[in-house]
Order: sequence, then C-alpha cells, then structure tokens
Amino acid sequence: MASPVSVYNSNALDTHISSSSRESLKMELLADVSLLPGEERIIDKETIYICPFNGAVKGKVLITNYRLYFKSVDADVVVMLDVPLGAISRVEKMGGASSRGENSYGLDITCKDMRNLRFALKQEGHSRRDIFELLFKYAFPLSHGLPLFAYVTQEKYGENGWDIYKPIEEFRRQGLPNNKWRITFINKNYELCDTYPTVLAVPFKSKEEDLRRVAAFRSKGRIPVLSWIHRENQAVIVRCSQPLVGMSGKRNKDDERYLDVIREANDSTKLTIYDARPSVNAVANKATGGGYEGDEYQSAELVFLDIQNIHVMRESLKKLKDIVYPNVEESHWLSSLESTHWLEHVKLVLSGAIQVADKVSSGNSVLVHCSDGWDRTAQLTSLAMLMLDSHYRTLRGFQVLIEKEWISFGHKFASRIGHGDKNHADQDRSPVFVQFIDCVWQMTKQFPTAFEFNERLLLTILDHLYSCCFGTFLYNCESARDQHEVRLKTVSLWSLVNSKMEMYLNPFYTPESGRVLYPVASMRHLELWVTYYIRWNPRIRQQQQSPVEQRYKELLALRDEYLKKLEELQLSDSSPSSRLANTPNTSSSTSSTPPQQYTHLQTPL
Repeated sequence: MASPVSVYNSNALDTHISSSSRESLKMELLADVSLLPGEERIIDKETIYICPFNGAVKGKVLITNYRLYFKSVDADVVVMLDVPLGAISRVEKMGGASSRGENSYGLDITCKDMRNLRFALKQEGHSRRDIFELLFKYAFPLSHGLPLFAYVTQEKYGENGWDIYKPIEEFRRQGLPNNKWRITFINKNYELCDTYPTVLAVPFKSKEEDLRRVAAFRSKGRIPVLSWIHRENQAVIVRCSQPLVGMSGKRNKDDERYLDVIREANDSTKLTIYDARPSVNAVANKATGGGYEGDEYQSAELVFLDIQNIHVMRESLKKLKDIVYPNVEESHWLSSLESTHWLEHVKLVLSGAIQVADKVSSGNSVLVHCSDGWDRTAQLTSLAMLMLDSHYRTLRGFQVLIEKEWISFGHKFASRIGHGDKNHADQDRSPVFVQFIDCVWQMTKQFPTAFEFNERLLLTILDHLYSCCFGTFLYNCESARDQHEVRLKTVSLWSLVNSKMEMYLNPFYTPESGRVLYPVASMRHLELWVTYYIRWNPRIRQQQQSPVEQRYKELLALRDEYLKKLEELQLSDSSPSSRLANTPNTSSSTSSTPPQQYTHLQTPL
C-alpha cells in the first residue's frame, strides 16, 4: 500500500523520530505526503495539536478524502498522525470566538480506536469553520451523500481476496454433503431470510417447505443451519436466532421436529441448546415476541451462558477507554480495570465457546443462538470452531472463518461500527467484533505455537474494521453487499493481507492438525490487550516488544546477512576451492552447508 505509514500502524500514530532526521523533516511539506491511488487532497491548515504526551505541538494538518494527516514543524520531538477518516466517531467544536485561555478554540475529535485528538486554531475570522465542515463531510460520507472511500480507492493487488471464501468448497472441506446433511439454495434470492447467505447446509431429511415453516417461527427468519461438523463423531454446531415464543408461550411443531432431526443426525442423546443470553434477558424478550426453547423441546437441554448484550459491551469499552487514554492511572490500575468489567465479559464469551467446543468434541450436537443470532452467536460459534478445527488457525483459514461466521451470516458491521455515519450516539453501535478479536488474541497468548498468524494480523484487521479502505466489513449482510456491488467495486482486505503474508506469519507456529485447544477462561489467566488498547501511549508501546520474538528476528536477519555474503563470495570466485576458503567462518557448520539448507536452520533462543 502506498502509504507513508506501515499497515501495522495504519490507523494513526504518534511517531517519535530521532534528532538526526528532525531537521530534514522540518523542511518537508505536506505536498510530499504519499497518497493512495484515488486519494485526493481536500484542505490543509496550520494548527496546534494538543498532544497528550508532548503538550501543544505546532504543525500542519492535511485532510484528504481518506485521512487526517498531521506533522509537527518545530517541536523537540517530531510528532506525526495518520488517521483514516473512517476511524473518526465524532467531530465537535471546542470553545468559541470569545473563549479565554491558550489553545481553547479548535476541534475535538473522538476516534473509534480508543483515542481523542484535539487541535487548536486561531480565533480570528472563524478559522475553524472551513476545516470543521470539510472534515465532518468526509469523515461521514454516507451522511452527506458521498461514497465510502472503498469505492474510490484504485489500489491494485496481486490476489483477489474475495476468492478466499467459497461456501461450497468450505462445506466440502468439512465433508459435506453426506447422508445426514445437504446443501440447499432455498435462499438464493434472500427470500427465506434476507440476512443469511445464499448457500446453507441443513439436515438431509428436512424439506424446503419444512424450512419455510421453521423460518416463520424464528426471529428474522434465521433458521437453525449448520456452521461446522466434526469429521469423526459427526456432531455439529448449528446456529440460529431465538424462537418467537412470546408471552403466550406459542409452540411450533415444525420447529420442535426440525431440532429433533438435527439431534438424530449423529444420534446425540440430547441436543444441547446454548442460549448466549442471561436467563432473565431471555425471559424479558418474551415481552417483545421472542423467548427461548421451553420444556416442549423434549429431546433438548437448554443452557444459558450469561453473556451481556451489545449495550453493556459498549458501555464497558467506554469505561476501559477512560482508564487507558490518554493516561494510565497506575496506582489504582487493577481496581480501575476490574470496574470496567471488560475482561469479565471476555471471560464469559471464552467460557461459553469452551462449553460449545467441549460438548461437540465429546460427540454431542449443539445449537447456538442469542436474540437475533448475529452478535453473541457469531462470537461463540467462531471461537468454538477455532478451538476445534486447526484449519481456522492458519492465516487463510482464519480469513475463511471471519468471512463465514461473521460476514456471510450477517453480523451487522454497518450498524455496530457506523461506517461513514455521523450518528455517533446510535444505540446499535457496539464493539462485538473487537471483543471477538480480543478473545482470539487471548488464545494466541495461551497457545503461542498453535496459530500460523501473529498479533499484527489482528491489529490490521481491527484498524481496517474502521478505515473504510476495503469492502470487507461494509454493510450489515450479504444481500446489502450484493445490492451495493461490494465485490465488484471494492477491494477485499484479504487482498492486502495475502499480498504481504510474511508480515502476518507467526515464527513459532507448529501445525497440529488434530489438537483441540481449551484456553483457560479465568480472570487469573486473562490479560488486557495492551498493544491494542494502550498502543497510542509511546511509553507503553516501547515496553511491549517481546524480547524473545525480537531476538528471533535479529537472528533471522543475521542469518540472511550471512547468506547474502556467502552468495556474493560464491559469485565473485568461480573456483570451488577458493570459494570455500573465502567463506566467512561464522560457525563450524557454515562452511560446509549448502546455502539452500540455511532456510531450515534452528536458531537458538
């Protein structure tokens, strides 16, 4: 990507640059900023950035149709910001024309990635009016009739990331269709359920008219369909939405029979229904026509997992932001962190997924739902599948998992993130997907050799969850993406990732195909993901480098340097004997080992 900032820090950064390069940077103009193909300048202005770590910093800010870019001009420490406009949640005016106090007049920008940015401007002549109006317009394009940047960018990549997930191929990988499960295209025009994908897997015995009758009894028509099947014991993970029981306790014989058919597919004694909600919430949902599976489902057992709703998660993350940005209150850190309940929610999500995975691994089929089946349901099914299936722990397999369980099954990305929408107080917004990625990170910390991908991939995914540079996370469901021609007119995030795969690979990865991962979901074993939530604090960021991984990279770089020297010596001398004599004696094995074998060197840690 033709960006002045690496993808790892693609949302924004406070970059501290050595004094040797400071003078040359002062001479650079904003005109030298490397823009993406399709990116256009909108306005630039002299301003003061109220940096929470360095104080007031003079510089210039540039607004394009994609980013806010700032560079200081005379600070002791050079400060740069590079913020995709999609990461901005709110833009407010700070102070008025008659405000007193230094730097009290300007803009206050709230970001979706745990930071606030403040810029001070001159008070004379309404100097902020033009920049406020233009920033507001391009940060929230959908509220102003403008296209999202994903439709404007002309960036090209060697691989088409939209091809990473093909439903039929993924079902075949799992061993479908078979004599118990079949693939149906009943939803090919989104007529059965407008938030489901077009390709679904259902019990072999079920008929199309059965599916339609079940859809009438499930919230939003989201019927129980297969997410994953265990190759050996044929137990399945099935996902859906809540039944429309209501206050009167309605029954639906077709729905009850359909769940029994799912149970019979691998002769489970009971079909375990995992309802993600607290039981009191499920009961309360009856008042709005929803509810849960009662005693009439005689061959099923119901388990409530006590995971809170989107509103609780939103408030929890707000509390977390308050204690990590801009300053960390270290003297009361543990009690402050506990008061946010964020790790407690992460624990409950992981614990629920562990129960799902354990039940399936022991040969019993499960059905998972919350209210509508697109938030907590996606968290539970995808994490359980990550525990059960090592394919999803590979770099490409993880992309498939996100495409399948989150994107195709209708997690409401547009509503939860608010892409291009100025309504920052919308009650539909919630960090459900961020919480899922946090859970994945917790697993990578507990099983450092089990995942082919590294932390950088997780950070990049979350950065571009907001950036609107790619079409991957736009809109609420497949039917909306088809309507807006996302696959035809935008680029997939996986095009970027798979064109730079080496950046996202875990050097410690050890494939283990049959292993089921059971992370420890207790508060003693969970950590705050500091390199995401507190990464904008330069002091914290400097402390977060893993010494083991850093040493590993140094050794790899040293190996590459020796290989290069060896190759140069071999090219410069055609005589085999003299080539051997001139080879640097780096170790006893170096002089006798052919270059191609160095790629398998075991470097000591």
